[in-house]
Amino acid sequence: MKQLIHERLGEVCYEQKLPNGLMLRVIPKPGFARKYAFFATNYGSVHTNFTLNGESFTSPEGVAHYLEHKTFDMADGNAMQIFAQRGASPNAFTSYSMTAYYFDCTEQFEDNLRLLLEFVSIPYYTEESVEKERGIIEQEIRMYEDNAESRVYENLFACLYENHPVRVPIAGTVESIQRITAQTLNDCHRAFYDPSNMMLCVVGDVDPECVLKAAQEILPSQPGCAAEKCYGAPERLTPARKRSELAMEISMPTFAVGFKCAPAAYGIESMRQEFIGDLASEVLMGESSELYQRLYEEGLIDADFSCGYESVPGAAMLTAGGDSRDPEAVCSAILEQAKKLPQEGIDEALFERLKKSSLGRRLRDLDSFESICYRQCAYYFEGCDYFTFPEIYADIRSADVLSFLKETVQEGRMAISLIYPKGGAL
Repeated sequence: MKQLIHERLGEVCYEQKLPNGLMLRVIPKPGFARKYAFFATNYGSVHTNFTLNGESFTSPEGVAHYLEHKTFDMADGNAMQIFAQRGASPNAFTSYSMTAYYFDCTEQFEDNLRLLLEFVSIPYYTEESVEKERGIIEQEIRMYEDNAESRVYENLFACLYENHPVRVPIAGTVESIQRITAQTLNDCHRAFYDPSNMMLCVVGDVDPECVLKAAQEILPSQPGCAAEKCYGAPERLTPARKRSELAMEISMPTFAVGFKCAPAAYGIESMRQEFIGDLASEVLMGESSELYQRLYEEGLIDADFSCGYESVPGAAMLTAGGDSRDPEAVCSAILEQAKKLPQEGIDEALFERLKKSSLGRRLRDLDSFESICYRQCAYYFEGCDYFTFPEIYADIRSADVLSFLKETVQEGRMAISLIYPKGGAL
């Protein structure tokens, strides 16, 4: 395996791309008892339209999440139970753009790694088990529908985007999951769970050659035919709808506002745009900003207010939200401050502090095995090496952030999602 030394981070990484297309990375942590393995596919809820072997497919919304639930099933048992018997802690998640399966353990690492590779790569879906899971997932969907924090952002994405599948909740809808069958799961597994569309990342006191050997022995030796992804018709930078309003059983109005951004280019530019977007949100309305302090003192936001840059393949946005007695006033203040900043400029000392703070958070995240694996996979799927992030930060200037704000935070790109207490005026 190729050894990569990242001197600025004090990290060593062993990497190899297998003949089947799988990217394998091992980050050794000598002396640590805990070991962590993360097996991810570049497949999430937004990948409902794709082409495989020249044939076009449209899957029901929610298939990626449904697959995650059912993939632990094996012909001779359930992987969750076997992990537990071996003292390992397994889990999985589905996001808009990724599905990942992982475990951590202190003993029997190689046996657990082989189990992870086996159950993820060998599908076992029966009509009976798929039907049994439908009610469980329907309950999960209804739980999210009853959660104002989830609902306000899902409604915002549906306002911002007309065609892109990010406008649909990750788990799909109660109606869409009725169309999911065992054949649907098998078809999507074949399309997206090919090693050429996946990455295996391991962190801990492990032998990289041992990890490589397990991957070579269990996974297919050659790539299959991975799907070509499609994200719908091109989007305008104006939102599909300007606002969404809903009443729920909550005590105070909650809101989310979003500004549509041009999708990031594939490769290192996607990482650079994300960092600029994050810094832009901090400069404009982060906890250290003039705007945040003023809105907080006026009682228009509270400590739960948050902001940031969000992106998935083919879509990107700057968002902010929280509880407020007057969400419209908060949105107006954000727009007003965004107009002022490019004219007045950013205090360079403040900008450098914010940049160092953002860089510091990412450096501290390197203490987390979970964070290392997640970010390694997420950025690899976007075409870049996450361990190059210090160099990206060093290249960002305040002028980049001001240009981003001037272009992005404007009323023509804005949509707002509002949820009011039931009984209140809409």
